[in-house]
Amino acid sequence: MGWGNIYRRRMKVFTVALIIYLDYKALQQREKWSSKSKRSALWERAHERNAKRLLNLIVELEGLWVKLGQYLSTRADVLPEAYINLLKQLQDSLPPRPLKEIYRTVEKELGKSVDDLFSSFVDTPLATASIAQVHRATLRSGQDVVVKIQHEGIKAVILEDLKNAKSIVDWIAWAEPQYDFNPMIDEWCKEAPKELDFNIEAENTRKVSSNLGCKNKNNVMSENQVDVLIPEVIQSTEKVLILEYMDGIRLNDSESLKAFGIDKQKLVEEITRAYAHQIYIDGFFNGDPHPGNFLVSKEPPHHPILLDFGLTKSLSSSMKQALAKMFLASAEGDHVALLSALSEMGLRLRLDLPDQAMEVTTVFFRSSTPASEALENMRSLSEHRTKNMKIIQEKMKLNKKEVKRFNPVDAFPGDIVIFTRVLNLLRGLSSIMDVRIIYLDIMRPFAESVLQGYINNGPAVNSQWVCDTPVHSDVETKLRRFLVELGNDDKILGIQVCAYKDGEVIIDTAAGMLGRYDPRPVQPDSLFPVFSVTKGITAGMIHWLVDKGKLKLGENIANIWPEFGSNRKEVIKVHHVLTHTSGLHNALADLPRENPLLICDWDECLHRIAMSVPENEPGHEQLYHYLSFGWLCGGIIEHASGKKFQEILEEAFIHPLQIEGELYIGIPPGVESRLATLTVDTDDVRKLSLYSNRPDLPSGFTSNISELVTVLPALFNTLNVRRAIIPAANGHCSARALARYYATLADGGILPPHSSSFKPLLGSHPHMPSFPSQKTSKKQKGDKINNMAAAPDKVNTHKQQHTDDICCSIKGRSDNRCGFFHDSGGSSSTENGESTISNNGNTVGSTENGDDSPQSDTKIFSNPRIHDAFLGVGEFENSGFPSGQFGLGFKVYRSKDGSLLGFGHSGMGGSTGYCDINNKFSIAVTVNKMSLGAVTGKIIQFVCSELNLPVPADYARFSDSENPEELSNVWRPLIN
Repeated sequence: MGWGNIYRRRMKVFTVALIIYLDYKALQQREKWSSKSKRSALWERAHERNAKRLLNLIVELEGLWVKLGQYLSTRADVLPEAYINLLKQLQDSLPPRPLKEIYRTVEKELGKSVDDLFSSFVDTPLATASIAQVHRATLRSGQDVVVKIQHEGIKAVILEDLKNAKSIVDWIAWAEPQYDFNPMIDEWCKEAPKELDFNIEAENTRKVSSNLGCKNKNNVMSENQVDVLIPEVIQSTEKVLILEYMDGIRLNDSESLKAFGIDKQKLVEEITRAYAHQIYIDGFFNGDPHPGNFLVSKEPPHHPILLDFGLTKSLSSSMKQALAKMFLASAEGDHVALLSALSEMGLRLRLDLPDQAMEVTTVFFRSSTPASEALENMRSLSEHRTKNMKIIQEKMKLNKKEVKRFNPVDAFPGDIVIFTRVLNLLRGLSSIMDVRIIYLDIMRPFAESVLQGYINNGPAVNSQWVCDTPVHSDVETKLRRFLVELGNDDKILGIQVCAYKDGEVIIDTAAGMLGRYDPRPVQPDSLFPVFSVTKGITAGMIHWLVDKGKLKLGENIANIWPEFGSNRKEVIKVHHVLTHTSGLHNALADLPRENPLLICDWDECLHRIAMSVPENEPGHEQLYHYLSFGWLCGGIIEHASGKKFQEILEEAFIHPLQIEGELYIGIPPGVESRLATLTVDTDDVRKLSLYSNRPDLPSGFTSNISELVTVLPALFNTLNVRRAIIPAANGHCSARALARYYATLADGGILPPHSSSFKPLLGSHPHMPSFPSQKTSKKQKGDKINNMAAAPDKVNTHKQQHTDDICCSIKGRSDNRCGFFHDSGGSSSTENGESTISNNGNTVGSTENGDDSPQSDTKIFSNPRIHDAFLGVGEFENSGFPSGQFGLGFKVYRSKDGSLLGFGHSGMGGSTGYCDINNKFSIAVTVNKMSLGAVTGKIIQFVCSELNLPVPADYARFSDSENPEELSNVWRPLIN
């Protein structure tokens, strides 16, 4: 192609594009002055004339523009009817190429003339497409074939068209920034040239045919087997492809489809199933499913025939999993899984909009609509987009001009571009065929099977089941073998174990999968929901305030929290809450039944706690405050310190212990990809009836224990709950962060050395992840954009509206407290400099706005008798509850002979943190398959035995016995 032709071709493209753009912009202004009755006619005429302009340009230029026209012609679900009616002509055939050119190419490529190769060759082509022309022929052997011959000079044309298309997309992105199609055109520029080598297409055809089992049909169809036909490849060169001939009906031949009695609904459903198989099971799919690439066999049962595999896409295992996870997250409305899937596939957003991300994904996988509903569908999509952009405008505080130029997507992975194209083409196909396809039903089994296939790969068949991290000790080597045994018995889905001895890390092991539908391997820095393990963290915060002189254990709560003093609670003291003797054990027990999501509303829960009525006198009876404990402590912490709960958590423990990014009570946006998902051990659930009469548990808990254990995982997997502050039950942490916390407590508050053997390094994640900033032109880099980037970094006060209102709002409220506040995203500080990390990684200084002297960088508690305070013994005996299960906020652990060993806290389902203060030993176990705690008990038994340490009686009880009396002892760690 000479420069003169290139220039003329380019000028034609840009001229038509500009004319169409200006036509619509002028119409937008004109309709403002037109009556409503005339507007519809104005738009229809505009669509007709611009569709003609586009069609004439495509027919004249051919090349890549034909593919664009074919794609647009399938989008009857979103494009005006005028475009569909005109552009669908491109699905049939273009003007044929001269026979001399065809014969010349065949002889050049195959080394023989057409007459030598074929006993017959039909001069009239079956079809002429953008890249090639197809003729029917008969080989000398007598086999009927089709011959696909590439147009001469088409390579130069396609490459030039790609450049022009890229330029137009750049121009549109500049003129209308909300329509930035650069990720799509970039991926097309990468993939389209592959269509020009028919050897590649031949190999693609063989591969897809083999994957779909087209040549090995069984009489018995498996659940995910598909019933389609693909022509066999006979011979190929770079520019000629010879395929088996299959006699079929074109999809746009409505009369023939009707005459042969073909069920169009069943036909399109089977085509959709074939693509679901290619995407989710094979990870290798045809990227060009426009109507011209399908036939229907004339012989019953009328199989779909799949053609043209020039444009294909190969997916990595991780991308295949992420796409399956995204699909299922959309189907289930699971925000956490969706955000995790987007992160895994490399799709990065510039701000936190989980609800909008879910809405867009749901629209993406929505059921298809017939062409007759196109106008209504377009209007609906436009309304959705306008609503979402308004939310972005309000959240980012942008004016109308700025929001128009704001793109919420920071990175759009190329793999998704072809995937998106395929789904849109399939949707257009169903519209043209006038059928309604429910993608969530058809594609779901394929998405589920790919994830389940990975998850079923337990340790027996998966050598990577245990995460390949450094081994710290012989005990850890033996523990890993023990975990494999438990995994083979299906007792573990995902698990982390970390232990310290004498201030040194001796175990840091992760194994298994992150969730039932999340086959990614558990890593040492994965975040597990740990339920009541959270209480041990919250109790530690109370003790930290006492140690700093901000609070007294014997102080009446009403003195620091006046609202709390109502309804006979004026004599309840801080230590009554810590020992679970306040009489408020059933407070808020009705909340989950009234509205489970109310537990996300921090202010409402604090108010209800303040208004609650005790059931007995404080200090008389120890009954586990399974839900109320957290808000009681949370209210005390905030009123005593004058700061937010999260500020105290970070100041007291997160920054001093250097565990940023691995311990939260209420997760921030941006960590979803590291979250483990809860599931239930169904075998253990069946045993729950044995434990409904525990005398040490409140009636509000035991009366519906089975319901709680089965419902809570689903509730606590939701994004709103994960982000909420629920200080009794909503901790998310890694085992190594939890073990470091208890190692510090075991040594009286002295920080253990920060181990460099952690992989990745503990504390290396930003505690509050930041979102990528918006790329802007120089013209836009003003104060508004700078403020927009800085807004998430502000630490909220009680009077400030939380920046996460949109994500955590419940019943339309905008004043709910979620479990995070934003900082700069680094590992260093809160805004007022309460804690910083020095260059050598040590924690320095806590000033609390200058009120206190600097804190030691090696010790977080100054009280030499802090263990007595935790246990409620010695000089703190009057504050404790003699012979109770709980000390002052912590579960007390004893040996079988009654000797005091240490303290800790377990959570529902089995996650546990524990320390032996006599032997300076701590261990943390996090699990996502909730059980009665037997796995955790056996692990702690195993480790303690290997180290010749006494085993706490609570864990020594675990055995494989099925005796109900023995099993009743297994229950305690689960509840605590």
